[in-house]
Parts: sequence; C-alpha cells; structure tokens
Amino acid sequence: MHPLPRVLFVGLLLLVLSACRRDEAVQAQPLRVQLDPAAATQPVSGRLLMFAMPAAEAMAQAKDGRIEAVDTSPFNPTQVSVAATELTHLVPGAKVIVDTETAAFPAGFSQLLPGEYAVQAVLDVNHDYNYHGRGAGDLVSDVATIRLGDGGAPVLPLVKTLPARGPWQLSERAPQAMRDALPLAREQAKPIDFTSPVLSAFHGRPIAMRGWVLPPPDYDADPQRRYPTVYYTHGFGGDANSLTNAVVSVDMAMRSGQMPPMIWVFLDESGASGTHEFADSVNNGPWGTALTSELIPALEQRYRMDASASGRFLVGHSSGGWATLWLQVAYPKLFGGTWSTSPDPSDFHDFTGVDLYAADANFYHTPDGAARPLMRDKGKVLATVEQFARLERALGAYGGQMASFEWVFSPRGEDGRPMPMFDRDTGKVDADVVAYWREHYDIAHKLRTQWPQLKADLDGKIHVIVGDADTFYLDGAARRLQATLQALGAKTDVRFLPGRTHFDLYREGDDDSALLKKIAWEMHALARPEVPVPQAASSAR
Repeated sequence: MHPLPRVLFVGLLLLVLSACRRDEAVQAQPLRVQLDPAAATQPVSGRLLMFAMPAAEAMAQAKDGRIEAVDTSPFNPTQVSVAATELTHLVPGAKVIVDTETAAFPAGFSQLLPGEYAVQAVLDVNHDYNYHGRGAGDLVSDVATIRLGDGGAPVLPLVKTLPARGPWQLSERAPQAMRDALPLAREQAKPIDFTSPVLSAFHGRPIAMRGWVLPPPDYDADPQRRYPTVYYTHGFGGDANSLTNAVVSVDMAMRSGQMPPMIWVFLDESGASGTHEFADSVNNGPWGTALTSELIPALEQRYRMDASASGRFLVGHSSGGWATLWLQVAYPKLFGGTWSTSPDPSDFHDFTGVDLYAADANFYHTPDGAARPLMRDKGKVLATVEQFARLERALGAYGGQMASFEWVFSPRGEDGRPMPMFDRDTGKVDADVVAYWREHYDIAHKLRTQWPQLKADLDGKIHVIVGDADTFYLDGAARRLQATLQALGAKTDVRFLPGRTHFDLYREGDDDSALLKKIAWEMHALARPEVPVPQAASSAR
C-alpha cells in the first residue's frame, strides 16, 4: 500500500476533524421527544417532525401574544426549519433523541445560528403530512421557546392527540352568510360512499369513491324533471371534507338564483399518494375507468340526471383543473364540456416553467445554472423548485405534490413504487420516465397526435381559464395548449384573466365564487339553450 501524499492526508484529516466537530455540536445540543401517557396509552409509530423558527419571528406572527403552532409553509419555505425521524413503537413515557441532521430542511439544525427558537414536535402517524398537514390521530407537543446552541437537552412531550375534522366544518375564512346557510346545504347534500369493483380488484381490498351529490333546491317539487349534472373536483390538498365549503357555496347560489338549477357531484380525488386525478394509472389504479364506467352510471340510476353528454359537465381548479381536462380529452363522448381553471401543466414542454423534453433537462436549474422559480406573488419569487422538492422530501415520501405527479404519471419501478421523474439531489430529469409521461399523460401531445379521431366528439368542449399572473406559472402551459388547439383548427376557448393569480381567479369584489357562477350559466346554456342567461352572468372573457 502506498503512503498518502501529504496534501491529501492533511485534507482528509481536516474533513475528519470537521465531521467530529459537527457530531459534537449535535450531541451537545440534542432535542428529545417524550410520549406523554395522557396523550396515548398504546405504543405509536410514524414520522416525527421537529419544527424550529426564530422566536422573534414567531412572536411577530402570533395572535394575542401566544404562539399556537410552529409549522412550515411552501410559500416561505426557508423561514421554518424542519427535521424528520422515523419512529417505530414509541411507548408511553419513553423518550427519544430526534435526528435533526439527516433529513432536514433547509439544513441540519446544527447550522442554525445560536439563539431563541420556537420549537414544536409533531408525530405524523399516517405519513400524510405532505398532503393534509396535521390531521386526525397525529400527536403534537406544545410550542416551547428554547435556546439552541447552549448545550442544553430540552424535552418536548407529545401531549395532545389531534381529533378528526368533521365534514361540515367550514374554513376559518368562510363568511357568516355561509355559516348561516350551512344547515340547509347539509340537509340537501347526499354523501357518496361507493365501493368500486375495479379499484378494489386492483388493490386487493375494498376501495371507496367518496364525495357529495347536491340536488338543486327544487329537486323534490317535480318528480319527472331531469337536470344537467356538473362533476366538480378539488385541487391538491383537498378531500371529501374540504369539499363541503363548495357544497355550501353552490347551494346558496342556486337558492338565490345566482346559479341555475343543476345537480352537482363533488368528487374526492385524494388518496394516500396525493391526488389521483381520475386518471388510470399503473400506480394508483384505474380511477378514470371507475368513475366513468361504475360511479357515474350508478349515480344516474339513483338521481334524475340528464344522463347524456349534452348534460354532463366538468369543472375543477388546479390539480382538479388537470383532472377535469384529462377526463374530457380521455372520454370525449361521455362529457359535454370541461371548464378547467388554472390546471396543472397540460403540455410538458412547460411543466411549471421547465421543458421536460429539453436535452439534459434539469428540474432545479436553467442551463446557465440559475435556480428555477416555482411560486411567485406580484412578481416576487416566493420559492424555487428545488426548495419545494427538498422540503417535500424532508416531510415524507408520501402525498407531496411532486411525488403525487409521479404516482399518476410514472411507470412502476422494480421496487413497486413509481419511478422518479427527476433526481431529488441534483434535479436531473430522467428522459426515459418523461418519455412515458409524454405518451400517456401529456394532454397537448395527445391532442396533436390524435386530433383526427378526437375532433368529432371533442371540438369546442375544452374551456380553460387561468390568471396571467398564476402563482405557479401555470399560464405558460395554458398558452401552449391554446397554441396547439389553434394550430389544429379547433374551436378554442382558453382565457387569461389579467393580473389574476392561482388564488384569486374566482373572485370579483367580495364574491369569492363569481367565476364559478358564470361558468355554471355557460354550462346550463348548452344543456338548456331555451333558458335565457341573466345579464349579470355574462362570460368572463
């Protein structure tokens, strides 16, 4: 064995000493969590998440001088540090040291400046923090203000088990008028709990499709009358419970005459892997088939729906916008039109600003090395793609937005999980995986290559509305979709609302659902052309 050159030896020695110093810092400042017997009487498992935020910043955001929670946000991803540790069988009363270095964002806690921090621990028992955040069954500690860097060893007891959230709890921002209208909407809406044979066969266990059916207020007045039907689905992070906000809003609008009388079907597209988009997938299963060949026929047998393409419509926002756009293109004979607002990328030449088909494509960086932005507000970049992806990885392997795309679009790998579209360390795009995405789920590519077969049943049925200041840069893919439709000579309805973002697209003045009301009248005019459209419900163009 040859001796090491002196320069190399010295370099290795410095690396070893540096590593030792880091280890000493971590060991000198351990954070520990204890399971309070009052919070759980049985052993628990899950992903333990530790959140830390400079105490002064946390106090500045506190209400009434009390810091109620410390949590991360994708809209300011580096403000709160998060570290994760997988726990198995933590017994009541036991303590465990938290690994704050290995799976941490934006960096290990040893890199934090010494000082006062507001810290909170959460045990994510269902591994769904990336999708739902804190939820039913999770265990949390109180917020503690501690000083990091002084060599102490604070213990955060997990003292509370979070309760389940009921379906009829409106968001905190819901106005009083919606709260007053909730009892009537609750009485009118009917739950969907349908066990799908094809999904159950795919997964080897019963799989339920859930949501709500909202008949119009006059549904019982005329037992012979049929109604057009709107299929509505939510965006990323939503579920059957969160849909009830939309149920109440639509019920109010129909009762006041601001929306025409139609049957609304509110569909839950959430799952353990994120949103399944109602697309048939080798990972999630045949959700499109289940909806179109099982659930819709079952609903049309039970309710007085038009049960024809001229009376079946689709609407959804964000991930729900992509889902409804996909359903219309994949099943053009079944539906009479989609109104997809701010849809996730419909042309993978612009996947939130990234051309996935470019040679040596990188999800994190442009060819000149600049960081790719992912979120913006009024021209200011809020987060980069890399920050978003690394935060998602720290929070866990399931339910995140990036992982959700892969569960829908990717082929299945040898390990039984979807193949990653990009390397989480480097951002390098996997061209083979993207090729699979293109052939199976790139909507614009599907239109370009299959238009002769699709035209007769699809032309004029695609309606896309997006803000030209969309928070996630989704207007870029919409412009490409518009160009594709125009090049095909299709009847094109792609609208760009000036200055609107991802989150204020539907709002006009004090009305948060103004755009949805206009969309409802556009649908009704196609199904019932003899009924005049109110002047106030003219199209948003």
